[in-house]
Amino acid sequence: MEVQGKVKMIGETQTFGNNGFRKREIVVTTEEQYPQHIMVEFVQDKTDLLNNFSVGQDVKISINLRGREWTNPQGEVKYFNSIQGWRIEAVQAEQSAPGMPPVPPAEAFQPADNLNEEDHDDLPF
Repeated sequence: MEVQGKVKMIGETQTFGNNGFRKREIVVTTEEQYPQHIMVEFVQDKTDLLNNFSVGQDVKISINLRGREWTNPQGEVKYFNSIQGWRIEAVQAEQSAPGMPPVPPAEAFQPADNLNEEDHDDLPF
């Protein structure tokens, strides 16, 4: 699965416990009718993948959904979900098809002023 959007926040690497477990979080804002702020966590050696990215950059993150069950001391079962990233890449604002030149803006074209209403098309449709 993938999440795509603009980087809103990149957290610092956090280390937990005696075993040195590392986690780093990034928040990406999707670009849709109702933008969502999606928090994705990178763990262990994947935390270093975020070093080359900055706030405001357009990115695509490959993710896995993780879920776990936990029973609290009162015996109640709780469920937790997390979104874990394993790859991140920059996305260009406007991508053109491979091998195709970029399309110039509409302002780059001059309007045609030599049209003659009496010229008829000889096309059959």
